[in-house]
Amino acid sequence: MSETLAALALIFMQCSLVAFGGGNSALPEMHRQVVDVQHWMSSADFAALYALAQAAPGPNLMVGPLIGWQVAGLAGMLVTTVALFGPSSLLTILALHLWRRFKDQPWRAVVQAGLAPVSIGLVAASATIIVRAVDHEWIFVAITAVSAGALLRFRIHPLWILAMGAAVGWTGFGQ
Repeated sequence: MSETLAALALIFMQCSLVAFGGGNSALPEMHRQVVDVQHWMSSADFAALYALAQAAPGPNLMVGPLIGWQVAGLAGMLVTTVALFGPSSLLTILALHLWRRFKDQPWRAVVQAGLAPVSIGLVAASATIIVRAVDHEWIFVAITAVSAGALLRFRIHPLWILAMGAAVGWTGFGQ
C-alpha cells in the first residue's frame, strides 16, 4: 500500500507542476499515468471520475482526489489532494510575488503572450483524451461534435449542454 501511495504522490506532484492554463491541462499526463502506465483504472473509469468532478463544485482538478480514493481509499485521497494542490499553490504564490515585483518590465507581456498558446494546447489535449475515452460509436461522436459546436457558436452555459447529454443518456439513445 505504501508503494501505491508513494506512486500517487509522485504522479500528482508532477501533474501539479505542469498545470499551465488551468488544472485541465494536466489531464493528459494524469490519464497516461493512471490508465496506461499504472493500470489502476480504465479510460472509461477515468472519464466517469472526470465527469463527476466537473459536476461538483470546486477546483477543476477535483478528479485527482477522486482517483486517489478509487486507487487507495481515504489515504489515497489525502495523498493526491496534498500532492496535486500543494506544489502548484506554493509555485503560484512565488510566481505572483515575482510577477508583482517586475510589474513594469517589458518582458512580462512577452511571457504572458507566449503562455497563452501553450495553455490552449494543453487544454485541447485534455479534451481529446476525454473524448477518445468515451466516444466509441458514431452517435457519441456526433453528440460531442454538436455539443462542442453549440458551446463555441452560442453563449450557452455548459450545464445546459450537460443536462441535454444526461437527457439523451437517460432515454437510452445510442445503446
